[in-house]
Amino acid sequence: MNPHISLPRPTGGPSNFGSTAPSSRNEGVRMPRFFKRLFKFPQMDFEMALWEMTSLIIAPKKVFRSIYYHKQTKNTWHRPDPSFTYLLSFFLILTSLAWGLAYADGVARTLRITLVFVFIHFLLISLLIATLFYFLVGRLLGPGVKGLPGRRRQGLFNVESGQEGEALEFGYCWDVAIRAFVPVWVFLYFVQFVLMPVVATKHWVSLLVGNSLYLVALNYYFIITFLGYNALPFLHHTELLLAPIAVCTILWFASLFGMNLPKHLAPVLWAGAKLRKDV
Repeated sequence: MNPHISLPRPTGGPSNFGSTAPSSRNEGVRMPRFFKRLFKFPQMDFEMALWEMTSLIIAPKKVFRSIYYHKQTKNTWHRPDPSFTYLLSFFLILTSLAWGLAYADGVARTLRITLVFVFIHFLLISLLIATLFYFLVGRLLGPGVKGLPGRRRQGLFNVESGQEGEALEFGYCWDVAIRAFVPVWVFLYFVQFVLMPVVATKHWVSLLVGNSLYLVALNYYFIITFLGYNALPFLHHTELLLAPIAVCTILWFASLFGMNLPKHLAPVLWAGAKLRKDV
């Protein structure tokens, strides 16, 4: 499946969440294009979003190779297309229904699981992580910190004067956060659900397989996060974003001595459901 890349529109301009820059000081900040296109489904590129989701598991580096083309044509690193958010939310709804039918008690609890999966696990946590990385990565891995190259200022929706192309966009942080969530969904919401009757048992092999799912999902998350920010030419020392992988590996090794992660951290447990007694 080849992704479709739409032609640039004549509405370019610097943007930090897909918005165009004000033409004058009195014009104010325009609404970001991301929000303008929130319900314009015919304009959304779901084919591209599906290709990205597949590539994030098979070859994640390919996903961020097109940002240079997008920067040249749209004058923004961020892709103001909510199709990826909608598509991943749809897949989360499907998996939440599966978890609900298997482990929830009644329709109300299943609906609760769906809302928690989509709005808390995916959207809210991704928003918090994007905000955290917007300030931390923008300040610490950009110019200005002692021992690292010099400081530059950021803006939420508009690039500071003279900083065009050298500012971290909040919209791009959002893009990275939701794309890094894909392996978490694959391994912890889909694969773990399929293997739950096996990985939640008392056998050590089950503990090894179940805990390894969390290791792979989290390490994949940090690798995709690293690749996303490493693709920006003005950030430095992005390899520091890979440091949590060592921490996760140590914790995974320690968990093999008796901590069965699926029995304590399965996503459905966060939504108030309970695992069957025979699991």
